[in-house]
Amino acid sequence: MSCCSSEAGDRRGESKTAEERVQGASPAWHPLSDELRLASQRVGAEERQVELSVPDIHCGGCIRAIESSLGQLPGITHVRVNLTARRVTVRWHEGEKGDEPPAFMQRLKDLGYPAHIHEAGHSDKRNPALGHLIRALAVAGFGAGNIMFLSVAVWSGAEETTRDLFHWISAAIALPVLLYSGRVFYSSAWNALRHGQTNMDVPITLGVFLAFGMSLYDTIQQAQHAYFDAAAMLLFFLLVGRTLDHVMRERARSAVRGLARLAARGARVEGADGQVSYEALETIRPGRVVQLAAGERVPLDGRVLSGSSDLDAALVTGESTPSPVGPGAQIQAGTLNLTGPLRMEVTATVGDSFLAKMMELMETAEAGRSRYRRLADRASRLYAPVVHLAALGGFLGWMLAVGDLHQAVTIAVAVLIITCPCALGLAVPMVQVMAARRLFEQGVMMKDGSALERLAEVDRVVFDKTGTLTLGQPQLQAPETFDPEHLALAAALGAHSRHPCSQALANASSASGKTLPTFDSLREVPGCGMEARLGGDLYRLGRMDWAVENAEDQERLRETRLRGESCSALSRNGDLLEVFTFSDPLRPGAREVVETLKERGIVPEILSGDAAAPAERVAKLLGIEELRSAMMPDDKSARLNELSHQGHRVLMVGDGLNDAPALAAAHVSMAPGSAADVGRNAADLVFLRDSLQAVPGALDLARRAQRLVRQNFALAIGYNALALPFAMLGYVTPLFAAVAMSSSSLLVVANALRLGRIKWWEGDQALDAAATETQAFRKLEAAQ
Repeated sequence: MSCCSSEAGDRRGESKTAEERVQGASPAWHPLSDELRLASQRVGAEERQVELSVPDIHCGGCIRAIESSLGQLPGITHVRVNLTARRVTVRWHEGEKGDEPPAFMQRLKDLGYPAHIHEAGHSDKRNPALGHLIRALAVAGFGAGNIMFLSVAVWSGAEETTRDLFHWISAAIALPVLLYSGRVFYSSAWNALRHGQTNMDVPITLGVFLAFGMSLYDTIQQAQHAYFDAAAMLLFFLLVGRTLDHVMRERARSAVRGLARLAARGARVEGADGQVSYEALETIRPGRVVQLAAGERVPLDGRVLSGSSDLDAALVTGESTPSPVGPGAQIQAGTLNLTGPLRMEVTATVGDSFLAKMMELMETAEAGRSRYRRLADRASRLYAPVVHLAALGGFLGWMLAVGDLHQAVTIAVAVLIITCPCALGLAVPMVQVMAARRLFEQGVMMKDGSALERLAEVDRVVFDKTGTLTLGQPQLQAPETFDPEHLALAAALGAHSRHPCSQALANASSASGKTLPTFDSLREVPGCGMEARLGGDLYRLGRMDWAVENAEDQERLRETRLRGESCSALSRNGDLLEVFTFSDPLRPGAREVVETLKERGIVPEILSGDAAAPAERVAKLLGIEELRSAMMPDDKSARLNELSHQGHRVLMVGDGLNDAPALAAAHVSMAPGSAADVGRNAADLVFLRDSLQAVPGALDLARRAQRLVRQNFALAIGYNALALPFAMLGYVTPLFAAVAMSSSSLLVVANALRLGRIKWWEGDQALDAAATETQAFRKLEAAQ
């Protein structure tokens, strides 16, 4: 940010720094303030908010330092850190006269977290940190392995000349390893120290430097032992834990990027002279008229002026069934126009559109989730000062006792190495990686490692209906009860339409093997259905009020719709031939999953964007008492926030575009593999199989993983508590400290491997039973 500001100042001929200009110049000459004001947005009568990119955020300690420090600045009203996106949201009180913003940019720089204004267009850039970690890990592993081979010869009693040669070769290997692989820890430690703080990387850096420096001294003095292997092994095991942890964090990608892909870049706008031009969305104001072709997404919120079409409004309602729209209908940005061209009048700017509000909900929810304190972050708060004090105490104690600087330094190095946080650093990542593997074996993808911790705390499960409790694929009810000739006619018409119900008719007829008729002419009427001529007859398939002229037949369809069923009418010359009704089948094992959750004291609830009747029918079939229907995306997020304020830890299971903010706002979330891309991106876990058994199965695994994590922490802390006194009393050399440290790390890894295989699908019998159960519910549903 300061670079950008300085460049702006140079262009104006100003030689002062950006911060000096902020504090000392007139408002007209504040490039930094001007940039912040331009990049910020007004969120209240006298408040503004800005998004800052802070690449150096990497743990819970960073969150605490930034939020507490910035929150103390006068005028700051809100600070929120998003660890996943490495962004900071700052809100400040501007005042009626447009006062200068608080100097939070300089405060971040003073803390060691230089920031710049977040640029949305750069959000897709890949974070290079993972590549650096992998390369550093490879180098450390190569160096540690080779030094250990040389050390074996020394331990076996090599002669003095050979021993000294091997020590020098070890030093030659260790130096570039330490310089290259250790940069991850050195830079973090230096950044903390120069700002008067400490973190876990400080004792790591001290241990590595002291071990290498003392080993180099002993090599020069031709001593019997050197500890280059200890320094290299220390870096290797630490990098293993940090790389695994980083991999799990990187899998928690922001779903906002996926939601933004639904937004058009521009639209075809009618001018005052009738000419049509393509304009960027940012320039289109309410009142302008936009032309929308079939197959395009609605660019802005608006009202239909002319034309009829079917609209895929899954972004709004979550329902896969298209809804017909015509003149006067209100349509939202991001929905998909399926069948016919439309002319619409814009009613909201791009920043105030429905899609923009959805993205804002997602940003807020993701930032809230990133504030969750992971066990590793919480456990490490007291680690660094305890290790520093122990090493300092050992050094001072031995200096006072024997006055031997070499021996005192050796004891301090042994303390730093034996208490190295390798086991602590591996405690969580190893369990997360094993859990991710076990879940993957059962068809569940885990994106965010901290999801395991959150999943283990769940006491309530909220389900979306369509595509989650049901398969989201309309199927024709009782196809064997229809006249085969009529079914073939409907299938021949439906085969030329993209409407889900038409496709269901075509699939049902193809299964019967009936030959489809060939029409003389065929066309699709947007928002109504399919129309065809065969001989002298006119056939129609679609909406009853369009396909059928008889009032009694139209009343029959209205009664069907009141029961919450999807239906299509087939008519010949205006006379009703058939009414085809469709149902969305339950997912295999849905009832069993609900019963399992109830047995474990977890309350299930349905939040659906569908109408009340179909939602109530599914809730009754599954035995779910808590139900809310006709929910908009912000309604779902509000309900989850309400449950959170009541003290509940909620698991949200949903699949639709409209579920994305709720998935991000929940304590933890899951989505089926058939979900929209945005829904999958927003969820912490994605299950790839049809069965909902993934929900209780993942809950069981999370709780088992949580127990293993706590056991690993107990092992790591117990090891340190046992080993520390021996190291301080001088019974442990740095070499033995390195072996003990490695053993504790391996013990933690072995304990993580105890997360055995999970079997919540017991072969084909369970799937057959689930399918039989689903068929029974379909019959019950048809009877009702």
